[in-house]
Amino acid sequence: MSEKPNRLGPYWLQPGVTGINMMALFLGAYASIGLLTFIALSTPYVLTVYLDIPQDQQGTVSGDLHLFQEIIALLLFAPLGILADRIGRREVWVAGMLMMSLGYSLYSFASSLPELFFYRFIYTVGICAATGMLGTVIADYTADRSRGFAVASTGILNALGVITVAVGLGRLPQFFTERGASQEAAGHDAHFVVAGICLTVAVLLYLGLKKGTPVQRAERPPLGDLVRSGVHEARNPRIALAYACAFIARSDLVLVGTYSVLWGTTTAIAQGMEPAEAMSAGRKVFAIASTAALFWLPVIGFVLDRVNRVTGVMLCMGIAAAGYLGTSFIDDVLSSAAIPLVVLLGMGQISAFAGAQTLIAREAPEATRGSVIGMFNMFGAVGILFSTGVGGRLFDTFGPAAPFQLIGVMTLVLVLLAAWCRVKAPGPAVDRRGAAAPAALH
Repeated sequence: MSEKPNRLGPYWLQPGVTGINMMALFLGAYASIGLLTFIALSTPYVLTVYLDIPQDQQGTVSGDLHLFQEIIALLLFAPLGILADRIGRREVWVAGMLMMSLGYSLYSFASSLPELFFYRFIYTVGICAATGMLGTVIADYTADRSRGFAVASTGILNALGVITVAVGLGRLPQFFTERGASQEAAGHDAHFVVAGICLTVAVLLYLGLKKGTPVQRAERPPLGDLVRSGVHEARNPRIALAYACAFIARSDLVLVGTYSVLWGTTTAIAQGMEPAEAMSAGRKVFAIASTAALFWLPVIGFVLDRVNRVTGVMLCMGIAAAGYLGTSFIDDVLSSAAIPLVVLLGMGQISAFAGAQTLIAREAPEATRGSVIGMFNMFGAVGILFSTGVGGRLFDTFGPAAPFQLIGVMTLVLVLLAAWCRVKAPGPAVDRRGAAAPAALH
């Protein structure tokens, strides 16, 4: 007699994964990405209210903060992936949320740029742990038959979390100032609220996520093998392609979150708004892009489960390139005329995420999955390191669209690499009857 399928609604699950585990994953998907975007919303506020950084220097300072953040991330992603393969995904993810809580508690108390960088370091340790585990746990919990849909679903939750933060938490400073708080007190209160949410999520993840690792202790690869596995597995051309995708796709949310908010905020201040009001205006640009991503994700997720994974990457990166390059035609980002192009930007950003995440989740081996996805995240960190380090200076020197144009050109190159991989090493088609078809030779 055949074994009863392990399912939660439309999601086909790996053996031993429960509905509670999946609901905890969904909570983490909703909260982790949304909460990390608050840093993009609050940084212009902190630079203006607490540190008195001139508007024409904020693009460079924001870029430098992300440059620093991604140097730290580059050093941490692989070790955190290895750690997750040894002690478990739950422990690493929960620790990450606790570090995010501490970072947010301190962020608005910075009295100098060096102090702000130190608090950003604490926050960065947290986001590396949280975002790294999100991709790893998706791969752990879901069967390939519905993995594209699961990635899309978690992406929808990511987008909902981002919208919640942009529309709700992003308005907190204005909410507090409207009730009599000073600009300084309002910023502190807003950061404390976000820190408290991070702490609550950490507790819920500890209670809901599956203990341990996907393989038994006796089956775990030696530590040296885990360290080497991220590089070793790149012999598979599709994993190598996924790493290249991560260079773009893991940086896109940070890029869109940072520079769309900064674009809107600086435009609003130039039009005469106060900092709290300008932050509210800036978050609307990000909220529009995120809402578009939310509605587009089910469509792209449906497509990804019905095409070859490499073909899906080509499609997703093509849409992303169109979104990034479309910013070239925006004159006033706060105007109604800019909305269609901001919508396309959101669709492109989330397409890149979905295509890259689905490919690496399919290809990463079970025993070394944390290490391989850690390497995937490292390539994402390198991408963010490059795009934000260069992007901030492009923003200040050539205009707000310049960082997006840079990534658009790079994404077009990635489409060509995916086309080459599709011809040379297409990999298996998705078997809609259950498991994937046998893997092609690497």
